[in-house]
Amino acid sequence: MVRPYLPLNALRAFEASARHLSFTRAAIELCVTQAAVSHQVKLLEERLGASLFHRLPRGLALTDEGRALLPTLEEAFDRIGGLLDQFEGGRFREVLTVGAVGTFAVGWLLPRLTRFREAHPFVDLRLSTNNNRVDIAAEGLDYAIRFGDGAWHGTEAIPLFDAPLSVLCAPEIARRLREPADVGRETLLRSYRSDEWPGWFAAAGIEPSAMPPVKGPVFDSSSLMVEAAIQGAGVALAPVAMFRRPLAVGLIEQPFAVTVCKGGYWLTSLKSRPETPTMRAFRDWLFAMVAEESAG
Repeated sequence: MVRPYLPLNALRAFEASARHLSFTRAAIELCVTQAAVSHQVKLLEERLGASLFHRLPRGLALTDEGRALLPTLEEAFDRIGGLLDQFEGGRFREVLTVGAVGTFAVGWLLPRLTRFREAHPFVDLRLSTNNNRVDIAAEGLDYAIRFGDGAWHGTEAIPLFDAPLSVLCAPEIARRLREPADVGRETLLRSYRSDEWPGWFAAAGIEPSAMPPVKGPVFDSSSLMVEAAIQGAGVALAPVAMFRRPLAVGLIEQPFAVTVCKGGYWLTSLKSRPETPTMRAFRDWLFAMVAEESAG
């Protein structure tokens, strides 16, 4: 296939002029003269048979034809620029886009990302967080790390590890909790999964008839819930493994060893998405980190 001739200099001159609405400022950006920019735009207008600007006493205004052309050019130049930016040291930096539950991202992944960077310096990792509700296709993700039972429609899900939940609270609250039943007298901070607190009370040996009503505030993130617990707003039920740092420095305490498992963390991707070498590198590194922690 032979592509039609594209007047790239003229298109670049128009795009810069349209952003600045000034031939002079476009010329400064492109490191050419104002006359050269004006000439290139004029050549493009002659080729298209349409005026792209209204020449005003003070600057420029786009015509309807100019407004129609600009978005496509901006997108094209942005994509070209982004692609060129991925070359570093004579090598192409491959983009890997990962979405992760915020609690996992902060409590487990971020402390290890330097090691991934060292092992794979030419992978351009793009990390976003979510509250466990994610659309892999719509968000353009290669992987999504989720909490749950692994049952997501159209998704390949590989288990990372279980995440047992336990009571976490501020030290001043922990001091007044003598036995698991005492927890029921505190404000119970909760997630949108309504079975978690009843499951913990059952694991602690509390009979159903003696379980307290769960009426505390609802959080869409365990990180936010535990931050509320640190500030004394109540007692959180959260995955202990994600909060080792605040536990280590005494910001929160785990008053009881009782845990309940209501799910785990999973590495998920679309079944229809072929695995790339970059995806495989991240997956292998991730599971190596999980195995290392399990062995330790």
